[in-house]
Amino acid sequence: MLSGLLQGLKNLIYPNYCLTCGNMVEKTQRQDPICAACQIKIQKNLPPFCATCGRHLNEEAIRNNSCPHCLNEKFYFDRAFSPCTYTGITKKLIHEFKYNGKDYLKKPLGAMMNTFIQEYRLPIEHLDFIVPVPLHKSRQREREFNQAQLLGQQVANEFNKNILSHILIRSKATKTQTELTQEERRRNVEGSFLVTKPDLIKDANLLLIDDVLTTGATSSEAAKSLKNAGARRVLLMTLAN
Repeated sequence: MLSGLLQGLKNLIYPNYCLTCGNMVEKTQRQDPICAACQIKIQKNLPPFCATCGRHLNEEAIRNNSCPHCLNEKFYFDRAFSPCTYTGITKKLIHEFKYNGKDYLKKPLGAMMNTFIQEYRLPIEHLDFIVPVPLHKSRQREREFNQAQLLGQQVANEFNKNILSHILIRSKATKTQTELTQEERRRNVEGSFLVTKPDLIKDANLLLIDDVLTTGATSSEAAKSLKNAGARRVLLMTLAN
C-alpha cells in the first residue's frame, strides 16, 4: 500500500509527458517515452526495399531493385536495413537520444530494430559479431555515450550476440556531416576509422550498427575499414534512413 501511495504521489508531482507531443502519458504507459497516439504515427520503412541502402522503393525503382541514389554510388557495406524513416516522431526521438542525453531511449529504439530483424527475418544467426560505428573520443566526451553502442547492445542482448565495442575506432576527428554535400561527406570521413584487432574479425560476418543512414558515407567508410582488415561480409543496420 505504501509503495502504491508513493508511486501515486510521484505521478502527481512528476507526471510523465510524451517526448514528442507533450501530452501526459496514460498510467498504463508509464514506462513508455511517447504516448500511444504518437507511437501509431511513427513512419515505418516498408518494403519493397532497395537491395543496397534498404530504403523503400517507389514503383519506378522496383524494376532496378535499387533506388536512384544507389545506382550511382559504390558502398562498402553489402546491404543496409532500417525499421523507420528519418522523419517526424522518429527524427525527434533520435535527436533527444543523441543530443539531449536521454540515453534511456535506447530500450524503445533498440526494440524497434529487434522487431524489424524478427519480422523480416534478417540473417542474424549467420553473423559473428555486432560492431557499433564509433564516435571520436572528443565527441563522445561531449555526449557521454555513443548512441550506436547503446543501440548495438540492445540488439546483441536480444539475439545473444557478442558486441565488439572497441574493434573499430574513430582515429581522427571530423567535421559534423550535417551541412556537407554528398561529396564533402565522403572526403570528410575518408581514412577516419581504424581496426584495432584485425585477427579478431578475419573472415567474419559483421553487423554494423548506427543510428541514421543519410548519404551512407560514414557507414561505408567504416565498412571499408572492416573489410580491409579481413571481414568477409558487413551488413549495416540503422534505426532510420
